[in-house]
Amino acid sequence: MAAMDYMYGAELEAERAGWYEFAELVRSLTPGECLIPGYYHDPDWAVRDLAGHIGTWLAEAASQLERIAVGTYEGHDIDVDSLNAQFLAAMDGMAWDVAWLQANAGRTRLMSAWSKLRSPNDEAAWWIRKSGGDHYAEHLPHLRDWVGELMARRAA
Repeated sequence: MAAMDYMYGAELEAERAGWYEFAELVRSLTPGECLIPGYYHDPDWAVRDLAGHIGTWLAEAASQLERIAVGTYEGHDIDVDSLNAQFLAAMDGMAWDVAWLQANAGRTRLMSAWSKLRSPNDEAAWWIRKSGGDHYAEHLPHLRDWVGELMARRAA
């Protein structure tokens, strides 16, 4: 299967659909609303924190795809909780516009790295699912609810 044929498979469609819904929900909020804690508890996250979290995973996946492309990839036996803690610490106190820019840049980097793979494989697909489609699906239900709550507050 050619790399281009692979690129337009189920992983890419799930990533695209998830990203567009994520972006639409985030863009429906004001910058101030993106800073209100309550999206997630323990730790208490605002949408800014979610955007930073999503963006750091997209950037990590891009790095792993780049490693796959050059033959230095070591596998995806990772400690997700440890990476989440590192990513959370790195984005502590990040301004909203920086978090949103970082999320968009992470996605752009991921798509670029994916498009450059000469021999996409199951490991590349795993990273696309982990940071993209599956990851969005994990967060979107709660984000929908939180955006609805913030919109209701705005209307009140």
